[in-house]
Amino acid sequence: MRPAKQYWHSGPVTFRYKKELDPNGIPQFGLVAEQVEMVNPDLVARDEKGQVYTVRYEPVNTMLLNEFLKEHRKVGEQQATITRSESA
Repeated sequence: MRPAKQYWHSGPVTFRYKKELDPNGIPQFGLVAEQVEMVNPDLVARDEKGQVYTVRYEPVNTMLLNEFLKEHRKVGEQQATITRSESA
């Protein structure tokens, strides 16, 4: 699976659902499905005509969590290195 940061090159977008889906027009945040498809076609859902319909956020969220945990471990390792250097 590709690194999650590839999905953010174009950046998340803000959008509102059509009034019939969300009469209150609450702002939503997400990714553009066509852009996600270019990086990994398995992360989009298609309609009955085979057209890209939406992003499959469950696997995307898992990927983002994994990337966060990797970065969190790196920070912990860097902090441990700094602490050893300061006490030497």
